[in-house]
Order: sequence, then C-alpha cells, then structure tokens
Amino acid sequence: MKEIFEKLRNIGSEAFPEDSRLIVIFFSLLLFVFFSYTLISNLTGSSEDVKSLLNKEAAIEDDCNVYNLSLHGFLDTYTSLRSPEKDTTASEDIVWSIQEANKDDAIQAIVLEIDSGGGMPVAGEEVANALKTSSKPTVALIRSGGDSAAYMAATGAEIIFASKFSDVGSIGVTISNTDQSVKNERDGITFNQLSVGKYKDMFDSNKPITAEEKALIFRDLNIIQEGFIKMVAENRGLSVEKVRALADGSSMLGEMALEKGLVDKIGGIDEVNKYLEDLIGEPPKFCW
Repeated sequence: MKEIFEKLRNIGSEAFPEDSRLIVIFFSLLLFVFFSYTLISNLTGSSEDVKSLLNKEAAIEDDCNVYNLSLHGFLDTYTSLRSPEKDTTASEDIVWSIQEANKDDAIQAIVLEIDSGGGMPVAGEEVANALKTSSKPTVALIRSGGDSAAYMAATGAEIIFASKFSDVGSIGVTISNTDQSVKNERDGITFNQLSVGKYKDMFDSNKPITAEEKALIFRDLNIIQEGFIKMVAENRGLSVEKVRALADGSSMLGEMALEKGLVDKIGGIDEVNKYLEDLIGEPPKFCW
C-alpha cells in the first residue's frame, strides 16, 4: 500500500497543480483505508471460521461413542508418494487410530468399513492384529469388496458384516509380472544385464524368468499363503483344512461367505447400527 500511495503522490506532483494534487492524495488515503479494512476483516473472518470449525470438530469428538475407520483401495503399510494417484490406505494409519481409540474412555466400539480388493500381506497382518488386540469391541463391515489382504485385515475383528452382494475372500497370493523380452527383441531393443547377485533382477520385465527364479518365487508365495490360511483359520475359529479348501484365490458373494464361515452376518450399516446399539446399550454416534 505504501508503494501505491507514493506512486499516486508522485503522479499528482508531476501532472497536476497543487489543488489537484490534494484531491489525488485524499483519494489515495481513502483507498489505503479501504484496503486496510478489507484485509483486517478477511483475517478476522478466517480466524473465526477456523475457530468455528475446530469447535465443531471438538463437539463431534466429544459426542461420539463409536470410532469409524475406513479401509479403501489398495492396502499398503504406508501411503506411497511414488503413486499419489493410487487410492491407497495405510495400515500404519489404521493401527494408530485403533490405538488412540483404545485410550479414549468415550469410545465404546470400533468399526472398520472395508471396500478393497487387497494389498500387501504385511499391511493386512498389521490391521488384523490391531483389531484382534483392541481393548474395545471391533466390527468389520465389508461393503462392495473385502478381498485378499483386506479380508485378512477383517478377520481380526470380533464380528464381520457383509452384504449378500459383497465380494469376499480371495485367499491367495500373487506377484505375477509381464515378460517383454520377445517384444524387445522384435523392436530391436537389447537388454544389458548388469547386476551382481544371481537373482537380483529376476523381476525385471525385460528378461524371461528362469526355472530357478520361479522356484524361488513360489517358495516365498507358498510360505505367505500358508501363513494367510493359518491366520484366517485362527481368527475365524475354522479348521486349517477348511480354510485351505477355500484358499484357491477365488472370491465369493456374501451369502456363500456366511455359509463357509468367512463372515458372521449379512447386512450393511443399518444392521451394524442395530448390533452396536444392542452391544453398547445406546444409539451409536460415529466419529472419524
């Protein structure tokens, strides 16, 4: 504003007589006052808006008795900056939230709402263990889908709800890749293998996977699959043999999942609300 005032004053002194300069200075002062008032009003308004928003959030937090968490998209241990466009949920965020909810005396139950086709096995294990060891009752609600690592996570809850149309299960492990070596050869592209360690670049798509590499990969896939089966069996109270028979990587709709013991009840948010009201003895009030 000072610069604007100086420019207007200089313009007045060069182009106008004394009386005209006074008029210019007068209007410059008015302009300065107007901009100053606007700036102060905006700052005050912003402060009040933020204060109001914080008070609203605090009121919601104080009033709720059920903590609601979401597992949407790809489940990873952390949100990757390498692919920000990917819909990702971090297990570290869910685990932290469950731990915080356990410290809050006002929270009487925790709900994990799931809509995910899976993700990383470590992330699924972390969420399942956090739910399983929670000091508060836990509920998993599978909406469109709760598959693979997302289903693994759900098994840590005390009770699992799913719609009759939900996609459930997919107990299996994959790490498939694309072999572009034939296309590269056809396009005249040469792959120069520069690595130390026999298996260092076995997942490079520019070369075929050898028989030895496949054997090494399947060794680890089988270990993960066996761990997945045992975790589901333990968390769901099923025999290992029964879960292994279901562990072909396929998924099933909610009613079949109920029949097979993978979920406990058919229903959505209304049924979860009714269950929670019976459980805690009052209408559930959710916070996020």
